Amino acid sequence: MATLPVTPQDIERRVREVLDSLGVDYEWMPCDPDFADTAAFCAKYGIAPDISANTIVVASRRGEPAYCACVVLATTRLDVNNVVRRLMGVPKASFAAAEETVAITGMMIGGVTPFALPDTLPLYVDAAVMQRERVVTGAGSRSAKVMLPPDALRRLPNASVIDGLARAHA
Repeated sequence: MATLPVTPQDIERRVREVLDSLGVDYEWMPCDPDFADTAAFCAKYGIAPDISANTIVVASRRGEPAYCACVVLATTRLDVNNVVRRLMGVPKASFAAAEETVAITGMMIGGVTPFALPDTLPLYVDAAVMQRERVVTGAGSRSAKVMLPPDALRRLPNASVIDGLARAHA
């Protein structure tokens, strides 16, 4: 499990270091922590939900503990019970509890980002995310978001793009 950095600034610094090391063109978007949750952020800052990409940690619920992170558009629903469970090779999976997410990622709920995740954590990206010109992801804390081309996700060593990882909301 990751060690939680001491401050939100430590988390953000680590995320910026990873982004800089990948050589990606990104926009750092400071935000009010009270509006860090996706719907509130999009409404307050005029960001379309269909370019907002959420990073969700999923945990196995039977057998040996296993985890992965998934990146999906805010306008879609992660297919945990079928696609993610099969990718993980586990009989049952569900969203990780907030405490598990913080312990594994070292990031704050409402700010989890695919950048600066532990190298051992599999990262699955829904193919629909890759079809956007730019996406907004968390920045590790509740004080910022990052806007960047989704191709930056392909530069992460543990990332796999998966067709059908998420489905449109019913």
